[in-house]
Amino acid sequence: MDKAAMLTQMLRTKETSAFLGGESPIPVIRGNKYIPLLAGAVQGDNTVDCAVEAALLDEIRSVILIGPEGSGKTTTLQKLALDWAQDKRLQSFSFVFHFNLREFNSLEGTLSLKALLQSSHPSLTAGSAAVVPKRSEEVLFVLDSLDQYRHSLDPSIHALCSDPNQEASVSCLVASLLHRSMLRGAAFIVATKPTCNFEFLSGTRIEVLGFSKPQREIYFTNFFKDANADKALLHMERTLEFYDFCSSPRFCWTVCSIYHLLLDLGAKLPETLSQMFVDILVHLMKTLCLNEASVRALVLALGRMASLCLLDQHSNSTKESMKSIGCPQLLTAVDAFLIVDQDLGSDKCTFSFQSQLMQEFILALAFFLSESTGEGVEHLLKKHQKRAKFLDFFLSGLSEEVQCRPLETLLGKANPDQIKDFRYWLKSSSAEALRGYEKAKHYRCFHLLHQVQNEALVKEIITPSAQVVVYHENLSLLDGVALNYVAMSLHKIPTFSLSSTNICTKMAKILSPTMSLSHILTFSHCTFSTGAIPHLASALSSGVVSELSLSNSHFSDEMLNILSTSLQNSNVSAHPSKSLWGRHGTPHCCCEDLVSLLTSQTSQLCTLVIRYNQIGDDGLRKLCKALYCPRCRLQEIDMEMCNLTAASMEAFAEALCSGQSQLRKVNLTNNKIGDSGVKALSKYLQHSLCKMHSLILFDNELTGTCCSYLKEALESEHFSLLELDLSVNDLGQEGALLLCQGLHQPGCPIEKLFLNRCGLSQSVLKELASLLKKGTLRSLSVGINDVGDQGAKYLWEAVAHPNCLLEELDVEMTGLTDACVVDLCAAIRATKTLKSLEMRNNSLTDVSVPALVQVMQDSDIMQELNLRYNDFSEDVLDMVANGKIQY
Repeated sequence: MDKAAMLTQMLRTKETSAFLGGESPIPVIRGNKYIPLLAGAVQGDNTVDCAVEAALLDEIRSVILIGPEGSGKTTTLQKLALDWAQDKRLQSFSFVFHFNLREFNSLEGTLSLKALLQSSHPSLTAGSAAVVPKRSEEVLFVLDSLDQYRHSLDPSIHALCSDPNQEASVSCLVASLLHRSMLRGAAFIVATKPTCNFEFLSGTRIEVLGFSKPQREIYFTNFFKDANADKALLHMERTLEFYDFCSSPRFCWTVCSIYHLLLDLGAKLPETLSQMFVDILVHLMKTLCLNEASVRALVLALGRMASLCLLDQHSNSTKESMKSIGCPQLLTAVDAFLIVDQDLGSDKCTFSFQSQLMQEFILALAFFLSESTGEGVEHLLKKHQKRAKFLDFFLSGLSEEVQCRPLETLLGKANPDQIKDFRYWLKSSSAEALRGYEKAKHYRCFHLLHQVQNEALVKEIITPSAQVVVYHENLSLLDGVALNYVAMSLHKIPTFSLSSTNICTKMAKILSPTMSLSHILTFSHCTFSTGAIPHLASALSSGVVSELSLSNSHFSDEMLNILSTSLQNSNVSAHPSKSLWGRHGTPHCCCEDLVSLLTSQTSQLCTLVIRYNQIGDDGLRKLCKALYCPRCRLQEIDMEMCNLTAASMEAFAEALCSGQSQLRKVNLTNNKIGDSGVKALSKYLQHSLCKMHSLILFDNELTGTCCSYLKEALESEHFSLLELDLSVNDLGQEGALLLCQGLHQPGCPIEKLFLNRCGLSQSVLKELASLLKKGTLRSLSVGINDVGDQGAKYLWEAVAHPNCLLEELDVEMTGLTDACVVDLCAAIRATKTLKSLEMRNNSLTDVSVPALVQVMQDSDIMQELNLRYNDFSEDVLDMVANGKIQY
């Protein structure tokens, strides 16, 4: 095969660059402007060119390039073919045949493979064509635009042939080649967007990722060749970079082209995707030199064509379907908007849009220009939802009069009824989305508001009463841009919560304004990059953040140090401030940083949560240094599951008794402090300097032995605890009765007592009921103790007692049956204080339901009764449908 002839033929091919279609491949390659694209999930060199060359060495010898519109697949294929002709790449092949499969759509009749090769590649001599089948292992087929190929590759519908001299339809020849019925040893490179034909291909799949950030910088520099390159690039990265298609070379071409025009005119650069396409359309329409009526008719015609193409799986329109559109001006717009395959005068020619983004933009614009037909925006979106990704974006942007003003001089006014219809849909659909919990719908609402660019509308839709997601989850960069716009429009964010998100430098930069406006920041199970930390630190230092939570998020020692310093310089004051330090910081560094933070001159940190960090006893001893410092304002500390034992409790208790500590609440859940650890803490609870109000000893491997220490503390005149949680410890009857003796001590301040799963007996319940009748406890939890109806009977009698002040009672999974309901209802009718009753996981049946429903309806005091996971049937669901009863 004559490489020189092929090279000359390819370089002489006349290709014109299109404003929307991108710069033609050959000028890019000849002008040394070619930038190798990034490939996904490959080893070694991560450029597409090298990945393809390596993959062709595999046994399968078939490569499928997958990428979105404009990602550079066509240019890459032509560059590979030219490199082969110039002896730079793929030299193991003697024959390389480059085809655009879109051009095969109009080929009819039959011909042989040899005839097809010679007609498409004039440089191929008859002699070479005869040699090709004999040396198939030296043949490479480069096939572009499979997604625009109208024929199926399903082998079951073709009579596959094996003889290169046999005449068959072109569709049969292509299928025979790709399924290796013909020229079995040949290699293939196929480029496509995801398509129905995709499933019939086998081979190495390479994702075309387009440009990286450095490559975009090179592209912009090459395009502008002046100071405008930096200005244009920075603006694009601030406003448009985070859309899925911004790595696309074609999109970069379009952005650079419109930015160049706007900068030359001294005009403002667009802030949203919708605004950019308004500017593009204004430019294209001006080049057509049509009057207002003609331009409006053209847009309406293009809108009809856009709809036809979106509904057609091949994204193009035949000449016959174009006739139904009925707009003579359409043919003058071919170069600006459309790609035409075959001669324009031929009935076989087909039309497709240069850019699907412009296709969707035109469809949105045509909707607002059209007369009201009764088929509103909801019908439009539903009809095109499978193919149109950004139609609602463009509808949102075009619904705002200020953004459409540049188009009015060319097209005239939009139909006010269509604008009104869209606004009604936007408000109603947003309200519905915000009432629900589907985060994707929330984010879409934010995106649409971002396109509108109307702060007043944001405040109207995102009202204080609107349901907003508790956690923003798996946030993308695109989602972050929209969310930040909404936050900035609202000017204040009570709480911003983010979970399960990779917070890279870009994401942190985008969200920095939102974080600065938020009073409470919560990051759960997030991964931070080192570059993201300064943005978070800046928000803490300059914003209004009063509470920070970083639960189960991952940090290095360096990151913790930066955050610690920023918190020392932050405006955190007045309100309690949380700091949940992420896992993976070393205990030594974490605790040293915390001590510095807690004892700094400016520290106002009141609440510290370091749960799930393995700080251990040594880490707690280091933290104790802060409690001796008068500058430490710490009032609450949560050390759940921090690998603590009794070995550090003595030092902790001594620090609490120092006279400087202001700690009011300590959570030691899921630590192995044991009875000896409680003994050390009990000494502190009897100290005159004790200021503790709440102690959580949930699941601390305690036994009844610890109750004697706690009894002694309870009987002390200095005992000040209001809340004590001993749940999930094996106290048993003997230990619990000792505890009750201490609780009976006159003046005992305990108001909240939690004894879930502590091995309590009916005798213990009787003592607790006696305590309730004294009017001290306001909250009691004895769930997951097998006391049955008789044990609960003591409680019902106590609840009915006139001196009882109990407001919350938990008897979950205590073996209750229908037999307890009469006494329970009597207690509810008599109580003056009980508001909440937890009765999950018991054995109540349908028989009890009428009485329970009636007593809850009659009670003005009771607010909540939880009956979930009892033995009720579905027959009582309607009866239990009461706002006070959870079922």
